[in-house]
Amino acid sequence: MDRAALSTKKIAALFPGQGSHAVGMGADLAAQFPEAEAVYAQAEATLPGLRRLIEQGPLEDLTLTANQQPALVAASVAAYRVWAAQTGLTPAFAAGHSLGEYSALVAAGALSLEDALRLTRQRGELMQAAVPVGQGAMSAVMGDPERVREVCASMQGVQPANFNAPTQTVISGEGEAVMQASADLKALGLKVIPLKVSAPFHCPLMEPARTGLTPALEQTDYGEFAFPVYANVTAAANQTPAALPELLAQQITAPVRWVETVQALADAGAEVFIEFGPGRVLSGLVKKILPDAAVLNVGTAGEIKALMQEDNQ
Repeated sequence: MDRAALSTKKIAALFPGQGSHAVGMGADLAAQFPEAEAVYAQAEATLPGLRRLIEQGPLEDLTLTANQQPALVAASVAAYRVWAAQTGLTPAFAAGHSLGEYSALVAAGALSLEDALRLTRQRGELMQAAVPVGQGAMSAVMGDPERVREVCASMQGVQPANFNAPTQTVISGEGEAVMQASADLKALGLKVIPLKVSAPFHCPLMEPARTGLTPALEQTDYGEFAFPVYANVTAAANQTPAALPELLAQQITAPVRWVETVQALADAGAEVFIEFGPGRVLSGLVKKILPDAAVLNVGTAGEIKALMQEDNQ
């Protein structure tokens, strides 16, 4: 779909969360487009050493939560700003998966890039420190999400953390509770896959991180929204800057309601979903939620150039 076709559509801009990272992500954009270079330069000025880590690795250091979160913000915002400059288009709405909500807020003008980088660095540090290594766990469950809700509600220490797709839900919590819930879900015929994660995200065990980040969220200056951003916590559009500290604080311990968010975007009139940044995780989830949806990816110079070449043919 070229720029001319996109200009007639309501676009939902999507921004990925943890797990989409890769060494070198966005480096080709920074080398070829001044908008991306400016983002990477600001990332380095704000968090010295981050640009080298993004471009050169090593992967194990980039994967650390405290590094991965601001690195993904930089890569996603760089892709978005190049696309916006090259096409002259503006989305009708935006949403981000967990960490990606910060990138969405930068795109909408509600949060500065510098503040987003600092907040996500602190967020990553706090989330990693909230639970001692080995005490928490997360598992992906394939099957009816209502069964997942029921099993989690029947015990303490575990809850749904990510409603990613109609038949893909992630559970999170205390290690033993996640193991027991996983066994119960398997007994019901659902497939369960333990996840290799550094901490149990989006569950009450993250309360220390929520408490720790709240003062920084409350002290941050927020701007007016150029377009609505759908919040993970509510799966609803937000254009109120004053609501952001509470929404972003709640997000740390609350489930990511991605299925509801994508459905709400479609109900609001979204006709094309564009994932900005590395990987295609969200594109795949959108297709599972809305099989007939039009989905595009913008994360490399090649994808930008292909979009513009189609427009010129």
